[in-house]
Formats: sequence, structure tokens, C-alpha cells
Amino acid sequence: MTVPEETAPADTYRPSPRRIERERYRRARTRRSFGVAALSTVVTAVALYELIVRSPGWQRTRETFFSAHYARLAFPKVMTGLWLNLRLLAVCGTVVLVAGLLIALLRTLRGPVFFPLRALATAYVDFFRGLPLIICILISVFGIPALRLTGVTNDPVLLGGFALCLTYTAYVAEVFRAGIESVHPSQRAAARSLGLSSAQALRHVVLPQAVRRVVPALLNDLVSLQKDTGLVSIGGAVDAVYAAQIIASRSFDYTPYVVAGLIFVAITVPMTRFTDWVAARMNRRQSQGGVA
Repeated sequence: MTVPEETAPADTYRPSPRRIERERYRRARTRRSFGVAALSTVVTAVALYELIVRSPGWQRTRETFFSAHYARLAFPKVMTGLWLNLRLLAVCGTVVLVAGLLIALLRTLRGPVFFPLRALATAYVDFFRGLPLIICILISVFGIPALRLTGVTNDPVLLGGFALCLTYTAYVAEVFRAGIESVHPSQRAAARSLGLSSAQALRHVVLPQAVRRVVPALLNDLVSLQKDTGLVSIGGAVDAVYAAQIIASRSFDYTPYVVAGLIFVAITVPMTRFTDWVAARMNRRQSQGGVA
């Protein structure tokens, strides 16, 4: 005798009329919001276009800043100079992250015996956060060679990169310090109760959490560093900005500057969007109860 197989109960769920109406209202509101945003964007773009194109000096401005001939002439040379900016970003970014973490650790040392180190680290951060970057570069590029020290380079690229590292290390050190201090003291105490030394607790418990929390801020600093690498051109280093300046000084046309600016924007925007994505991802993990 065969036993009839049990059939799975059919899915009898049906959304209520109120829920159907609510979903319909949400879709309609989304479509309406999208339409309003698109319309306002078009109106704004048309207004800006009319304002710029119908201005009295637009014709001369277009010839001076948006020349297709000089754009084609400047593009390969600006791209060649951009390679210097990218190398500066890679080298200075690495140095800044390592040095910034070291300064942050010095500022968070405990005990009176470490007071001189904390004071020196604090003075360094305060000084270079307050000193304008362009002045730091000018002092490094023109002041250090004036000392005529044996074995010290006169290369504006190296000296400009040195100034970038000095300034951005101060900013990154504060970011790391904020991350370290955001970790609750109970984390360190729990690690010590498990038998870890102070250094082991810092390395295995505090720093991993601190670094994860400040990743978006660190990425923002790297975005700023990428743009500020163009300031080494004031010392004579032929980067993207200086390559544009050379062409502009010969032709009295400023299109090369526009080309260099758009190239920097093309590099910076993806980095900025990646930073936003990382920040949003971390916020979602925290809101869902994940590890920060």
C-alpha cells in the first residue's frame, strides 16, 4: 500500500489593499521626484549656458581658454608631466601614512616618562597644520639649498615631495590619533586581562579597529595630496601644471591650464566616489551591528 506524498502548502500570502496602495504611492513619489530633479537640472543647465554664452566677453574667453588647437598641443605634454604627479602621490602617500601613524602613536603614549616625545609630536602637528603648504614648499625648495649642506640634494622634486610629506604627515597623524582615541578603553583593558602586553594590545586590538574607522578620512587626505602634488611646480619641477605653464607662456593661451585641470579632475572624481562608497559601506556595517 503506497502512502500518498505530502504536498507542500501553497503560498497563500496576498498583500493587503493598504500595502498595495502604499507601494503604488511610493513608486509614484519616486517617479515624481526623479522628474522634478531632471527638470530642475535641465533648467539650471540652460540658464547657465545662456548666461555664459551670451556674456559680452564669451567669444574672447572661448578663444583663450577653450582652444581645440592648443588643447591638442598641450595634452601629450601635460600627460607626460602628470607621470611625475602620480609618482609623487605614490611615494609621498606611503611616507605620509607610515610617518603619520608613528606621530599618532607618539602622541598617544602614556606615562610621564614619555612627555618629551608627546610634546615634540604635538608641536610638530600644530606647526605644520598651521603653516600653509605653499610656504612650506617655498622654504624647502629655496631655503634648504641655500644652506649649502654637504650631501643635501637641490632637486626641486625631492624637496617639494619632502614638503608635502611634512605637511600631510601632520594632518594624517591627527586622523590616526582620532581613530586610536575612538576605541573604547575597555578594549585595551580586556586585551590586558587576557595576558597581552601594552604593545600587543595596541597592535592586535586597538590599531585594527582604529584604522578601519578612519579609512574614509585617510582617503580624503590622499585625494587632497593628489591635487597638491601640482604645487611642486613652483620650484621648477616639470609636472602637469608646469608643462601647461610652459605652453601658455609661449602662446598666451590658457587652454593648457584647463586641460591640466580637467585631467586632475578626471583622476580625483573616481577617488572621491570610492571614498564615498567606502564610507557608506562602513556606515551600513555599523548600522547592522557589524565591526566598525
